Amino acid sequence: MSTPVLHTTSADARPRPHSLGELFWAFTWLALQGFGGVLAVVQRELVERRRWITNDEFVEDWAAAQILPGPNVVNLSIMVGDRYFGLRGALVAVAGMLLLPMLLVVAVAAMYAAFATHPMVAGALRGMGAVAAGLVAGVGCRLAASLARHPLGPLPCGLITAITFIAMSVLRLPLAWVLPVVGGMACTLTWRKLPA
Repeated sequence: MSTPVLHTTSADARPRPHSLGELFWAFTWLALQGFGGVLAVVQRELVERRRWITNDEFVEDWAAAQILPGPNVVNLSIMVGDRYFGLRGALVAVAGMLLLPMLLVVAVAAMYAAFATHPMVAGALRGMGAVAAGLVAGVGCRLAASLARHPLGPLPCGLITAITFIAMSVLRLPLAWVLPVVGGMACTLTWRKLPA
């Protein structure tokens, strides 16, 4: 008697976390790398290195994570954990994101309180701000490639990006206004372009 051949789809064949332990340590490692430039680290770890999600899935999940209350990367960890292990995966991924980094941040905060007035410490923190901005800009450029496959097309997506940048950086409008207005406009335009 021959055994049936199972055909796997590309989604089934791609890498995934094999256990809750692997999920926990992956998010712990991700969180420990994410000082100041977490977007770059998350995209590199989940999309490029582990390949648990595609670049397009990352853009969609990250967009959803940004509009939900709470830290973006914690929201994303909940989505990824839930995708592979349900509620247990969501809880384990959040624990990985928060447990060890929380202990480390408490220790760093105690050290910072002791040395905050030292000029070398202040200069180092200002320099790290520039590095964080560069990391975010680099990830933005990498993620822009997925906009070519967006239902609106590259030009409308570019215009929405420019409007958002001008509203936030030039006009300094609050995120609480920009997100519902520009984000709502983008969602409406995309919904109208999707096939019925």
